Amino acid sequence: MIFSDEAYIRRPTRAEVSISRLINNLEIVKSLVGGSVRIMAMVKSNAYGHGIRRVSEELLRHGVHYLGVAYLEEALFLRRSGIAAPILVVGAINTEQVRDFILHDVEITTSSIEKSRAISATALEMGMQAKVHIKVDTGMERIGVHWYHAERFIEETCAMPNITVRGIFSHLAKAESDDAFTAQQLSRFGDLIALMERRGIAPEHVHIANSAGIIAHPASHCTMVRPGIMLYGYDPRGLLPDVDFQGRRLLPAMTLKSRVSFFKVCPPETGISYNHTYVTDTQTRIVTLPMGYGDGYNRLLSNRGEVMIRGRRYPVAGSVCMDQTMVDIGPEGTAYNGDDVLVFGEMDGNVIPLESLCDKIGTITYEFLCTISYRVPRIYVP
Repeated sequence: MIFSDEAYIRRPTRAEVSISRLINNLEIVKSLVGGSVRIMAMVKSNAYGHGIRRVSEELLRHGVHYLGVAYLEEALFLRRSGIAAPILVVGAINTEQVRDFILHDVEITTSSIEKSRAISATALEMGMQAKVHIKVDTGMERIGVHWYHAERFIEETCAMPNITVRGIFSHLAKAESDDAFTAQQLSRFGDLIALMERRGIAPEHVHIANSAGIIAHPASHCTMVRPGIMLYGYDPRGLLPDVDFQGRRLLPAMTLKSRVSFFKVCPPETGISYNHTYVTDTQTRIVTLPMGYGDGYNRLLSNRGEVMIRGRRYPVAGSVCMDQTMVDIGPEGTAYNGDDVLVFGEMDGNVIPLESLCDKIGTITYEFLCTISYRVPRIYVP
């Protein structure tokens, strides 16, 4: 499996990831949940684009207890990288993979009676224990048994041979936008936990809180939380002014940069890039950047995006190509081959918030970060 920290390190287009900012954001999680609540850092999708190996190592070094991923191959990559911490695959599993889960000590999400039976049968055949977390659907309608049918599922799973139930969890669907529905989900989940306690079933890890739950719904913290986007510096509720967490602020960990690779002067009425969707009004200066949608700079930013060169903002000119993007710096603009270009984040005191790019194309920070491709090297800075 190829991850971004294996990319060509000298590429002019690169994502700089600040370790101190990452840890600042983790400290905010700790301050919100308290010392008795464990933290499962979500590092799926290459740690939201930030580099799964290095980010996992740093977060574990600074007090994270668990890692959460979406797929078995992510967990196996971490194991091959020497990471021995507990890892949970939170997604629905293919039962053919159960043997590899068990062999590599990766914890399994069971989301149905049938999956629990398959896990138990494989573990019994291997003469080993399978560690599982029971997934209950309290309103996300993604995976897991509905809360109103979950009693039998929970009891049977806990009684199956060669299964160790490490946790039970659910997922908040609208924690950033709907307090009433979130309260309803927490009530449903709480009723199930109370039922388990009456049956003498007490998993070590009870978890439902995502980033929005951690920030806005303290009742969701349970015994463990699963921060994702907030670890990387973004509030799931959007770009909000003056949000302070006990003297700290969430700080975006990534800055995406490129460099000018070509400069030319174009006369008036010159079409730029594919299909000439941008035509110059006057003689102007066009620079080319060695990045495009193949790197994760979304094609919808054609004629809409902005970058910063030498402290000034300039518009993207024409269609974003797979590997290159053109920028109009105007008749008097100054740029030289090799000049640094700020795509998003912070550079030399100048800022282009990632949220501003997302707003232009109708997406969210999660998606933009996750689509920054493997060929963009991640450069880790203090």
